[in-house]
Amino acid sequence: MDRKLKRWELALMFGVLVAVIAGSWLGREQQELADHVIRLHVIANSDSREDQALKLAVRDRILEQAETLYPENATLSQAQAALEGHLNTLAAAGRAVVEEQGWDYPVSASLEECWFPTKEYDGFALPAGNYTALRVIIGEGKGQNWWCVAFPPLCLGAASETVDQALEAGYFTPEQGALVTGGGEGYVLKFKAMELLGEVQSFFAKK
Repeated sequence: MDRKLKRWELALMFGVLVAVIAGSWLGREQQELADHVIRLHVIANSDSREDQALKLAVRDRILEQAETLYPENATLSQAQAALEGHLNTLAAAGRAVVEEQGWDYPVSASLEECWFPTKEYDGFALPAGNYTALRVIIGEGKGQNWWCVAFPPLCLGAASETVDQALEAGYFTPEQGALVTGGGEGYVLKFKAMELLGEVQSFFAKK
């Protein structure tokens, strides 16, 4: 009995050790990537079909407006400064869409540190973790979210840059480009591992 228990304890300790080592490595990769992007987080007024469609229209206008604010060949810090200096402009752009579609919801815009789940897009994916984000709230902000990327502009609708173009512009290193596009095998599985590890760490932190 003791022998079986010791084997079980050894297996558990080994699993924890592997998780810690893998978590350190995966977390470092995610943090390095987070240091190269500004995410977009749009929250709808509600989950009604109309409010969800409005969310996407606001998303597109915000992305279009944001692109006009970035200096040519902007660095991340320059892009962040441009967004911080024009939050009222961005909120007004979202508000204009709301009014155009016959609604009367307020729209707010802020730059915050936000946690994002693993997200797959058309041609690339981003791992779960904390990112600086342009956060846009429509109305009561009780509907489903839209997670994407504000800088470099990689997302749907107003996107003008692909990951390959972002690589050419120097936004990402070749390793980061391979990470988000799946150039490395099992990248979505790797991202899910990051997300699971983050949830486990959060669980134990609350204990």
